[in-house]
Amino acid sequence: MANPENSNIAALRSVISLSSTTTPPGGKDETRSMAQTADILIINARALTMDPAAPTATTIAVAGNRILAAGDFDPDGFRGPTTEIIDAGGKTVLPGLIDSHVHLFGGSGELDCLNLAEIEGEAAFTAAVRAESQRKPDDPLLYAVCANYNILGPGQSADRHALDRIMPDRPFAMMAADHHTVWANTAALELGGILHGGETDPGAEIVMGADGLATGLLLETSAFSPVVRHTAHGGRDFLGYITGDDPQPPATPAERERDKQALREGLRHCARHGLTSLHNMDGNLYQMELLHELEQEGDLLCRVQIPCHLRNTHPLSKLDEALLMRERYTSAMLYSGRVKMFMDGVIDSYTALMVEPYPDRPDTHGEPVFTPEAFNEAAILADSLGLQISVHCCGDGAVRRTLDGYEAAINANGRRDSRHRIEHVETITDADIPRFAALGVVASMQPLHAPRGGLFPPMPPGVIFSDRQVRNAYPWQTLRESGATLAFSTDWPIVPVDPMITFAAAMFPTRPDDRWQDQRQSLHDTVAAYTRDGAFTEFAEAEKGQIKAGMLADLVCLSENLEAADEATLRTTRAVVTVCDGRVTHDGRL
Repeated sequence: MANPENSNIAALRSVISLSSTTTPPGGKDETRSMAQTADILIINARALTMDPAAPTATTIAVAGNRILAAGDFDPDGFRGPTTEIIDAGGKTVLPGLIDSHVHLFGGSGELDCLNLAEIEGEAAFTAAVRAESQRKPDDPLLYAVCANYNILGPGQSADRHALDRIMPDRPFAMMAADHHTVWANTAALELGGILHGGETDPGAEIVMGADGLATGLLLETSAFSPVVRHTAHGGRDFLGYITGDDPQPPATPAERERDKQALREGLRHCARHGLTSLHNMDGNLYQMELLHELEQEGDLLCRVQIPCHLRNTHPLSKLDEALLMRERYTSAMLYSGRVKMFMDGVIDSYTALMVEPYPDRPDTHGEPVFTPEAFNEAAILADSLGLQISVHCCGDGAVRRTLDGYEAAINANGRRDSRHRIEHVETITDADIPRFAALGVVASMQPLHAPRGGLFPPMPPGVIFSDRQVRNAYPWQTLRESGATLAFSTDWPIVPVDPMITFAAAMFPTRPDDRWQDQRQSLHDTVAAYTRDGAFTEFAEAEKGQIKAGMLADLVCLSENLEAADEATLRTTRAVVTVCDGRVTHDGRL
């Protein structure tokens, strides 16, 4: 089968070849007479081009949505009366950054939510929630995000009774940082119609108490969807993640405009952090339609790839929608061609699928979302249609089951350049490490998810991971050395979308104890995983991910010289100017 490149990429193949911009030995640029006038000139740069043939550049010329030239040359040959000059001041310039795993609609909607990431203890928690209640007196559901599993303190359960103390007089719910668990008070459970329980999909649970009523702990999407559909966006921001279906009843014009405004703010937020491409991990036609409208209005500030979300409850005919999305949306800014699936949950709630039982919960090794037979059937069909597949896998059992499905697709359809993906890979068995390279599977990973990344506390010995699983936990360098392609990302809004703190986590990881292996990344490999290899992951390596003539003009000028940056400097580095498709989408110089 032919390589399933997006039609937008194929449409962009005709690039005018420009002469070399390397300064000759005499020091004078002999290509100036051939140069075109640039719309944008970036000067005094320390550009890391990710082009092996010319790894650095001091000057970059842009015309239209393409890079005219990049190298060490006199910029005057490209300067015209309307050329915009961006002086990088000797700081790093990179290809536009690609976040290979985000939830754009959900992250956009959460920008206006109470964020509990830094809140600990009942007193601080109560004060924050009650202040938010005063700020949003009319929301049908008071909703907070990024709650720690131990927000009330070690060993303290955030059940409905505890939440009733904190917010007794209106519905309140909070989402865990991993977005796989929700805690709800009694009023919120009643609002969602699940105080007395309800049906859930495999792998999800409305946890019930001895009194026959829900405890308030809701595990996985089908358990908490009846509650979160009452958020400010009516749950529409979660549909691509929870069901993959469109709003029913359809959104009203006012609701569509509210949703579009949230997406506008989310895209601005991403552009402010130097991002030019986003691989979204939830999708439906509704979200595609909103983004298409934003593109027509000139407000689509990042390139966005949207998948079709195939759930275990969907018939395989759902893939017809994936084909429709691939055919209908083919611009260089908005495109599809990918299917997203879930194989398991997350480690913190013991819903990640493990090869062996959890050491501190020997009664379970997690619950798979798909049976092997059902996943293999879906993978074979999606692969035969030329669709790329990405699958959420946190546990080593989920990774193995997904690799088995990809291998089944190869056996059924023949080997092709599919670039199927596994998202997260939080632990893996020794036997499965070489299978990524052997099967051509991309490891899509999030350094800030790891305890060594600095945001989440390490699990004590004997909790969640066995010693064997810790040895292969968050195996960035292990997979890289095995020959696998890595793409780095945030999983925003799980962690902040700011790529620089992910850079710091990858390059300067902590080591909680001697059980943890050194998975430290070089600057070059970290940049590659956010640029060139991210582009490869979406079949766009001929169009972006490098700074060289003919490539799309996606660039970011940073506030620091990354080659000289320590961990503290990296964590405070910001995007000064972001350029996407040849236009400035963020200007921090103002």
